[in-house]
Amino acid sequence: MRKFLLAATALAAPITFAHPAFAAPNDGKWGDPIKLGDGLTFDPIVEGRLRYESVNVDSTVLQDAETATVRLRAGFELKHTSGLSFLAESEGTLALDHGYNAFPFVIADGQRRPQYAVIPDPENIELNRLQLQYKSKAVTVTVGRQRINLDDQRFVGAVGWRQNEQTFDAARLEAKLGPVMLDGTYAISQRTIFGIDAGPRQSFDGGFAFLGAGGKLGPVNLKAFSYLLDYDAKEQIGTLAKPNADSKTFGARATATFALSPKVKLNLAASYARQSAWQDNPLTFSADYIFGEAGLSYGPLGVSGGYEKLGSDAVAGGRRAFQTPMATLHKFNGWADMFLVTPDNGLQDIWLGATYKFENVKPLPGLNAAVTWHRFDSDFGNVRYGNEWDASIGFKLGRANLMAKYADYNAKGLGADTSKFWLQVEFAY
Repeated sequence: MRKFLLAATALAAPITFAHPAFAAPNDGKWGDPIKLGDGLTFDPIVEGRLRYESVNVDSTVLQDAETATVRLRAGFELKHTSGLSFLAESEGTLALDHGYNAFPFVIADGQRRPQYAVIPDPENIELNRLQLQYKSKAVTVTVGRQRINLDDQRFVGAVGWRQNEQTFDAARLEAKLGPVMLDGTYAISQRTIFGIDAGPRQSFDGGFAFLGAGGKLGPVNLKAFSYLLDYDAKEQIGTLAKPNADSKTFGARATATFALSPKVKLNLAASYARQSAWQDNPLTFSADYIFGEAGLSYGPLGVSGGYEKLGSDAVAGGRRAFQTPMATLHKFNGWADMFLVTPDNGLQDIWLGATYKFENVKPLPGLNAAVTWHRFDSDFGNVRYGNEWDASIGFKLGRANLMAKYADYNAKGLGADTSKFWLQVEFAY
């Protein structure tokens, strides 16, 4: 039944939006907002992504996994010149091959196939976003189920890489008071990437506050932040990936770009935070987070290097590491996703990378390539976790973006050798 609904949704969306009532005006492009009169516009949302993914693990227990999944989002946004808007968006994911494990945790569901390696893209159909917003030059207020990406998404993000997006049931206020930027969110539910068949891991309820204040000092952007995570008691008992997850995190972030010459730019970013137990967490710990990255760009070429530490502290019966359970984790610590939960002994990541944008390649507009090397070590205990190479190449064809991507994790003291490969095409209107 779900496959029928997903297929019908995928077929109906382009047909619906091709109807004359949804056609763009003569002076616009398909997908542009449509003027309805009296300051009101209607903006259709149609996004699609087709992806092939394979996972190879050096294991005598797990079989290699591969699948092709298709994800479709469809919806609309009504917007008024007064600043008010209403957005509704559905999301559906269909797997074309079931040779993979969609759930990396124990659950009684047909998509839990523990004989296979994990590809966390379960089949799913859900309400992705439903929000009411007011926006002016000084203030933006958003209420409802919404996408939240804060800063570099190290602490809060939408996990856009996975087919099913992470969203939040929340109220958010963004304000600009002179040179000061304020950003405050209170969420009551974290809607995970695992969807409607994930049982108690479909969503995590609680009271979550994301607070930030910043401004610009010359070429430097500064921000102070705090993240207060108070999960409901039921989430603390074996439901979360890491139990006793209530935590408070306070920190600061700085970014800057300096033009060293007309063609050369220096990009810098640094963060520091400290995390400790909060609310119902019975543990007593304090762990540090340190991040620093420097990059140089010269025309189409970019090189960068950085260091990140998610620290570890002793607790009764063991150790506790710095955790970021609401982050877009795929962006950090390698694309093989070996560190979605920080090991108890903490994590240190040193990386070097390069990017290149190929100009004037007419058959492949927007052609770009990237490669990154990581070295992973523990924060405590002097454990060498392993190394990883990541590489990608992509280009555009009209509204479609095409990409190939590869990750190769070479295990030393953690996990097994793992390689992953993706081929992807996506479009948005």
